[in-house]
Amino acid sequence: MTGFRKQLFRTGLKLMSSLHRSIYRVSGGRAAGRVWNMSVLLLTTTGRKTGSPRTTPLSYFTDGDDLVVVASNGGMDWFPDWWLNLMSEPRASVRLGRSTRAVVAREASPEERERLWATLTAIAPGYLEYEKRTSREIPLGILQPAR
Repeated sequence: MTGFRKQLFRTGLKLMSSLHRSIYRVSGGRAAGRVWNMSVLLLTTTGRKTGSPRTTPLSYFTDGDDLVVVASNGGMDWFPDWWLNLMSEPRASVRLGRSTRAVVAREASPEERERLWATLTAIAPGYLEYEKRTSREIPLGILQPAR
């Protein structure tokens, strides 16, 4: 992807994310709370360059007490900013509906990823298309309750 197309994609994604985030907040997750047959949360990370809070709507599914998020970035060959932020600072918060809780993030191990990827793609098979589109392995993030 050329530099211009990449920037255009990122700008479009930021605009869509901003709209989604606003609708979710105003409605408490009743509107914009589901995508691809999956629930949506708002993840707030710490910007790795700015130190400022950054909030992104993400689809997720549960695995016990953990929340599992997908760093697919629409099948692009680069990682989403929220993922890079989490890898830099794993402490974050999630908003589920109207409630917020602290979490600590980690990348799924290869064994966990294999199991969780099967679960994910059974729920939302569109991620298989994202997987075909990119040369990178799409990471799964595990958001565990902060202790």
